[in-house]
Amino acid sequence: MASTNKPKRYKNFIGGKWTATGSEGTFQNVNPADVRDVVGVFPAGGKAEVDEAVAAAKEAYAEWRLVPAPKRAEIIRRAGDIMVKAKDDISQTMTREMGKVLAETRGDTQEGIDTAYYTAGEGRRMFGDTVPCELPNKFGMSVRMPVGVCGMITPWNFPMAIPTWKIFPALVAGNTVVLKPATDTPATSVRLVEILLEAGLPPKAINIVCGGGRVVGNALVQHPDVSVISFTGSTEVGKQITADAASTLKRVSLELGGKNAQIVMDDADLELALEGAVWGAFGTTGQRCTATSRLILHKKIAGKFIEMLVERTKKLRVGNGLDAKVEVGPVVNESQRDNVAKYVEIGLNEDKATLALGGHVLNKGDHANGWFFEPTIFTNVKPRMRIAQEEIFGPVLSVITVKDFDEAIRVLNDTAFGLSSSIYTRDVNRAFQAIRDIEAGITYVNGPTIGAEVQLPFGGVKGTGNGHREASHTVLDIFTEWKSVYIDYSGKLQRAQIDVSAG
Repeated sequence: MASTNKPKRYKNFIGGKWTATGSEGTFQNVNPADVRDVVGVFPAGGKAEVDEAVAAAKEAYAEWRLVPAPKRAEIIRRAGDIMVKAKDDISQTMTREMGKVLAETRGDTQEGIDTAYYTAGEGRRMFGDTVPCELPNKFGMSVRMPVGVCGMITPWNFPMAIPTWKIFPALVAGNTVVLKPATDTPATSVRLVEILLEAGLPPKAINIVCGGGRVVGNALVQHPDVSVISFTGSTEVGKQITADAASTLKRVSLELGGKNAQIVMDDADLELALEGAVWGAFGTTGQRCTATSRLILHKKIAGKFIEMLVERTKKLRVGNGLDAKVEVGPVVNESQRDNVAKYVEIGLNEDKATLALGGHVLNKGDHANGWFFEPTIFTNVKPRMRIAQEEIFGPVLSVITVKDFDEAIRVLNDTAFGLSSSIYTRDVNRAFQAIRDIEAGITYVNGPTIGAEVQLPFGGVKGTGNGHREASHTVLDIFTEWKSVYIDYSGKLQRAQIDVSAG
């Protein structure tokens, strides 16, 4: 239903102040399930706003880094407490601006809450090492040090979880932040900044500049006073960020694309594997970097499983995510819906895969005012087809049949990406072989490719990233520098790295 209220006007938060002005004008944020519903009007920032935000963050860093880490962590814990109370409100807004169903936006918000509490614990950990030294009366240890101003460029598919993955550990480590949210989901990010301020974060330690990636994102990447860029998005943009950041030698953390696969072996629990495949492929309308885009079936069960899959997928209800009965929401915007339709045409024409289900835009009746696309299944897909190689980021599943376990692993690994993976089998030996041989940052056994938890590292290999991991304690490696410390209490000069035995 279209909104009858005047759209809310949002502001950027820069240098400790909320400001409605943007040097690039304004932009609207609309509900992808009903584009008549305008979530808000946002200022479109530019280089001037980025410069001001970075200057404020740099100023705040001088004092924030000296606040004891447990005290910094208390603020993050309080932010988690506030999020608990505001969970339903946050989730409602997120569904309106992003489209995924309320059960999923509540999960997105809960992941932010979990990240707050987990990260707060790091305020009393952030472990270094103490080691023995080779000389007498000498002590050696390593400690983590903050790096400075962190530029965060976040995506639209997890508007609360992913910003918290980046911002909370950066702040606990003693850094300050400039956030550029996705233009499809800025309202959730603004709410996150409000929560941090309410929790007691010094105002200039967090800044948010809404606007386009080509303007705001590029200005952040190229700014000499930004020490770290943390980016989640496409592989193509990630490569460009890496090249642009090289001139200032800033650290870059990339979490990029995926072409994730679920293997179903002939000994698998087929009902369990079916639920995993449907959830992995069509949860969040396939708009997860960990979504199941390929389904690799052992030939002995392929025919039966495809029948089960098609029948189960037919029952999925597509619609407005605010409706509790809906299981699959809209695609995030018109451009993304058109991209999904383009790949369906590629699958039909390039190598003649079989369209077993779906394949069409939904634009009538309840779907008339949104960006909806049918859950789509291709069978008879060959491993090197484009629909089996390129990230679609929509509700399209490619089914590939293999003769045995070894072929399944080869097919799974035969992509440019390596984020998430899954195998369904009752054979513990095969399960451990899969864990060893699959080229991915995440492997699930008897579970879908989606469902990461904040206490384990998140990220991938090959074209999925550049080696960093988010979540877990490993995220601190992005936002801290290691310092080695030597304390000599011998009272005399002791020469290390000298061959004293040589006389």
